[in-house]
Amino acid sequence: MWVIATRRKDSSEYDRLLFTLIVLALDTTTRGGSVAVTDDDRMLALLPGDESRTHGERLPGEIARALDQAGIARDRIDLLAVATGPGAFTGLRIGLAAIQGLAMTLGKPVIGVSALDALAEQVSGSDVDLIVPWMDAQRGDVFATLIDRRSGATIETPAAAHPKTLLESWRAHLANRRAIFIGDAAARDAALIVQAGNGKWETRTPSPLAPEIALIGRRRAKNGEAGPPHKLEPIYVRRPDAEIERERRGRA
Repeated sequence: MWVIATRRKDSSEYDRLLFTLIVLALDTTTRGGSVAVTDDDRMLALLPGDESRTHGERLPGEIARALDQAGIARDRIDLLAVATGPGAFTGLRIGLAAIQGLAMTLGKPVIGVSALDALAEQVSGSDVDLIVPWMDAQRGDVFATLIDRRSGATIETPAAAHPKTLLESWRAHLANRRAIFIGDAAARDAALIVQAGNGKWETRTPSPLAPEIALIGRRRAKNGEAGPPHKLEPIYVRRPDAEIERERRGRA
């Protein structure tokens, strides 16, 4: 277990107690993504990504700008948190590599956070029974899961499938229960969701996920779950498109 040592505000000594925790959080699971810098519950900087450019083109600059806006030098970061998926294969790899590189350079611990959990965190205070993170997986599919709003328990493991297929397969859990669908595919599928839910289901467009990634990361780090950069594992749910295409060509 990695122990995050932070400085007492009234002392020059480091200890194992977490008095303050400065977190740099990164999301590259969506086209835009986001970067956030937090100091415990305070948001020091939030930088939504520029969707017109790839993550590889802009990520180093966005991280630097977020730290500059926060007034935080890189060596003051206590924890690095990153969305580990699901999402586009290339974006995930770029985000993980960026955080792993920073962690190795700075000697700081890292923690991976599911983008689906970050989406659920945004509506955790809603008066519903179920939270359904609902991310665009391209090709008309979604990445999704079912979460009990009160307990936070995952009812269905994350899946990648067509929206109608998932709604049908999860019918027993969703029937006659109030649910909120949140994610970048929720607006796209709003008509289907509202109709299938008979007035009990609603949709929500998410805000940038980096703040929730920082929040969840800090919470889990204080439980001893942070670790070295090589421990980060992407959550793909579905195989990369390039791999599927190679398999299809092999069968042709």
